[in-house]
Amino acid sequence: MNRLTLLMASMLSLCTTVMAHGAETINFDENWKFAFGNAADPAKDFGCGTEYFNYLTKAASIHNEGPYSPKFDPAKWDNEWKEVNLPHDWVVDLPFSPDASHSHGYKTVGYKYPETSVGWYRKVFSLPADDLGRHLSLRFDGIFRDARVWVNGFYLGSEPSGYASQVYDISEYLNYGGDNVIAVRADASLEEGWFYEGAGIYRHVWLEKTDPLHVAPFGTFVHSSLAYPYDTAEVTIETTVDNKGNTPASYELRHRLIAPDGSVAATASASETGLLAKESRRSISGVTVSKPMLWDVDSPHLYKLVTEVVKDGSVVDCDTVVTGIRDARFDPDKGFLLNNRPLKLKGVNMHQDHAGVGAAIPDALQAYRLRELKKFGVNAYRSSHNPMTPEMLDACDSLGILVLEENRLSGINDEHVRLLKRMIERDRNHPSIIVWSVGNEEWGIEWNEFGNRISESMREYCHRFDPTRPMCFATSGGPTVVVPADVAGYNYIMQNPVEQHRRDYPSRIALGSEETTGCGTRGIYFDDRDNGRMASLNRSPNGSDSILNCIGRGWRFYADRPWLAGLFYWTGFDYRGEPNPLKFPATGSEFGILDYCGFPKDEAFYLKSWWTDEPVLHILPHWNLHGHEGEPVQIWVYSNMDEVELAVNGKSLGRKTMPRNGHLAWDAVYQPGKVTATGYKNGKKAMTAKVETSGAPAKINAAADRQLIKADNHDVAVVNITLSDSKKRFVPDGCVTLDLTVDGPVRILGVGNGDPAWQDAERPADPMSRTFKVKTFNGMAQVILQAAGNEAATATLAVSSEGLQPATVSVDVR
Repeated sequence: MNRLTLLMASMLSLCTTVMAHGAETINFDENWKFAFGNAADPAKDFGCGTEYFNYLTKAASIHNEGPYSPKFDPAKWDNEWKEVNLPHDWVVDLPFSPDASHSHGYKTVGYKYPETSVGWYRKVFSLPADDLGRHLSLRFDGIFRDARVWVNGFYLGSEPSGYASQVYDISEYLNYGGDNVIAVRADASLEEGWFYEGAGIYRHVWLEKTDPLHVAPFGTFVHSSLAYPYDTAEVTIETTVDNKGNTPASYELRHRLIAPDGSVAATASASETGLLAKESRRSISGVTVSKPMLWDVDSPHLYKLVTEVVKDGSVVDCDTVVTGIRDARFDPDKGFLLNNRPLKLKGVNMHQDHAGVGAAIPDALQAYRLRELKKFGVNAYRSSHNPMTPEMLDACDSLGILVLEENRLSGINDEHVRLLKRMIERDRNHPSIIVWSVGNEEWGIEWNEFGNRISESMREYCHRFDPTRPMCFATSGGPTVVVPADVAGYNYIMQNPVEQHRRDYPSRIALGSEETTGCGTRGIYFDDRDNGRMASLNRSPNGSDSILNCIGRGWRFYADRPWLAGLFYWTGFDYRGEPNPLKFPATGSEFGILDYCGFPKDEAFYLKSWWTDEPVLHILPHWNLHGHEGEPVQIWVYSNMDEVELAVNGKSLGRKTMPRNGHLAWDAVYQPGKVTATGYKNGKKAMTAKVETSGAPAKINAAADRQLIKADNHDVAVVNITLSDSKKRFVPDGCVTLDLTVDGPVRILGVGNGDPAWQDAERPADPMSRTFKVKTFNGMAQVILQAAGNEAATATLAVSSEGLQPATVSVDVR
């Protein structure tokens, strides 16, 4: 049964008949134990695989005594076990080292560190006796990486990729009415990407209980056909049913499409006979929806399809998927169209890690990251360079974010195709997804005929798994991989002759799969590269890696060409690893328009100026340029005002007309004081903005993104902290150590400050510690609070620092 973003109770309420044993999807994230193994020495890896008759030679061999065995005795081993909840990324707690992987953020994981590159997880759970006869399966949404899984000593299988969902049938291996044990071994010795990937069970785990006759995992595919003016939509429902029982079965499928307002939009049914034991069958039904409520970026209406499997007059399974009805298509001359209107993709590339939690991002934090991007006009997301976490796709659906979802590895053999198929079949009901990507910057093939052949074959596989969406290949300049692609993805206009391709291939559909932001470190305006921080390349016309306002160059190129669908900037958020062009002590990339915590850099306001209708008037740099008194400085303004006048310390530097999709600049000499910008619309004063030289930090300010979180041991609130001086002015260079104390049913899940040279601890060693510390970086810091247990009460976070006025934040946990 497919995982839903809704609570299981609300899902089952959509079924018309109460089943004797209702289908259940149970979150299995809690009460795991974790210990390090060893990638180089089996004796330190619980003897895994070295037993007489090991797990590969016999099913549940009586000789096995490792963590996968029910008779495992941890006292016999030196490895220390600790309790953890999932999602869990053990790399977050590892130290940094200049000898570790540059691409993975100098964390001590990988083949050089066998003692911290293998992790074991173990969970004991009980089952009621009356579950006997049902079909039970385990689903792991993501384990990084090279995972092996056991239940009660039975080896279930392995998955080398860290980005693939895994589903295992465990029905025959269980002790009904007794205890059972799950064991997982993850080995992160090898890197799968060239960016921080974390390690461990970093996505959710689910126990699914169904009748032996049930809708297959990811077995429902809902897609629609509609034409302007969209009076009706023809919805096709493809349903695959598994018969995991031991006898043939006949059944009826009943479908109800529930509209966004809760009404029944359409119904359908289909009868099937003679489904043999251990076989699957696909059924196709169609319904017509009158006056469909379309999914759109501004109004992301969602439908629910409820499918009941009826056997001998009783409902034995109920499956619900969330989907949307929309008309999304690409055109070689008009770019991308959503519901018959051209819509420019204003996108960002994103990796899947965040300060304080690494790759193990809680669901609410996924949504928080998207909301922060939307503030600056972002409407599209490229999952560089791997399939996304399911909950992130759910958030894109509900928030109206368009998605280019990318496969991890290009190729046409079973190893590659099964992963491509798994991604598409799992995610194809999401209305947010508009295109599948099968590769990125494959330098070894994008310049030769291999690339053409592989791309062409992968295109056909994509069409087989999902005939409703196009396929994309992203190139760094090589021409062959994009020739057969439905959509050509250009990584950087400086590397691709886009205009020449337009002349040579006038019917080609194209988008900018990557384009540089030119960003640097938030709040840094003079290079400090030896300490891992750099000024924005947009404002540094002093080298081959610097192009004046390159973020504007990229947007103007795509905005001025309606035949290009849009672009995805590199990147939305900073991410750990790949700190090019710097090296240690830099530990993270600095090209995000938002930093690692989601705090905006100057370039975010360039995009907000031209990607939103909200009035914007942003001045840079800040005016705390200590040590640069008397030096020339260029002052920039990002704005969507018609004209801007700038004054420095009371003296006007003139009024200028803002070029479309551009910025303004004035030359000045730095002296402490105040810079004021006045924006004009239609010749009239519309708004003002100022930056001032602040005093020393005097006060701590703290605010939570949510005042109410669920008492479910998982939900989170994000607390952002800023420093102000005695006159309540933001201190843009304030770096102080903060003492954190929590009270009530929350824990400090993680902390950060956006510093790309961060090397401190990111969370307490004891998850239930009531205190911790975090430094501010350039006036800001972040604390992620997580509900601790199921107690309903008000929780508080107290933030203090010697000599500063403290702050307290309250969050209701209910």
